[in-house]
Amino acid sequence: MTGHYARITQDRGTGRWQLRKALDGSKDQSYVLFMLSQQQLAHLRFPLGELRKTDARAIAEKAGLVTASKHESQDICFIPDGDYGAFLERWTGHCDPDGEILDLEGRVVGRHRGAVRYTIGQRRGLGVAAEQPLYVVTKDMEKHTVTVGPESALYSRELIASDFNWLSIPEPEHPVRVTARTRYRQTENQATVWPLAGSRVRLVFDEPQRAITPGQAVVFYDGELVLGGGTIEQVLT
Repeated sequence: MTGHYARITQDRGTGRWQLRKALDGSKDQSYVLFMLSQQQLAHLRFPLGELRKTDARAIAEKAGLVTASKHESQDICFIPDGDYGAFLERWTGHCDPDGEILDLEGRVVGRHRGAVRYTIGQRRGLGVAAEQPLYVVTKDMEKHTVTVGPESALYSRELIASDFNWLSIPEPEHPVRVTARTRYRQTENQATVWPLAGSRVRLVFDEPQRAITPGQAVVFYDGELVLGGGTIEQVLT
């Protein structure tokens, strides 16, 4: 039993366990649960999945629990100072080296203090003077470079995802129409997915999406049903 906002049902025809969005869409956490297995779904319970957050707080207050009025966490709870780079250095024992900031033509326009500290789509804190706003477009962790460009360079339609877990349905044999999101709070968008060999998929959005980022999760839906998800391996431009 966990406190995640999500729901579990079972297909009466096939017996397959299914993951669904929470009743409270503003608190839905199904995006982070795509990696669950059928065995795990069979033994999990999400008691908050059928409740609104206000209902859960009212129940906690009635029971005299201190969490009834506790402020919600807005970030990663175990990094209270928000310094992700420093946390990763402490955790891995590895200090990500400084490197070059490049423009789209490969020209050096600045220096960064460790590529791990930068996020695709980031604008603030780049330390690069330019006539137009610049954003982090790509990172090369082997060469320790960060490439920046205009916001228009952030948009793409196609990606490859690996370690894909078909959760609520068996792996399909043909392309499937889905809605998908590549970030936790992102609005889902229409797309088509092609299953590939080796637990990989190719996804093409109907419309270009902003700042699709390798290493993050892509999750597919059919309405409230979570079809599956995987790790973004490559963004195709």
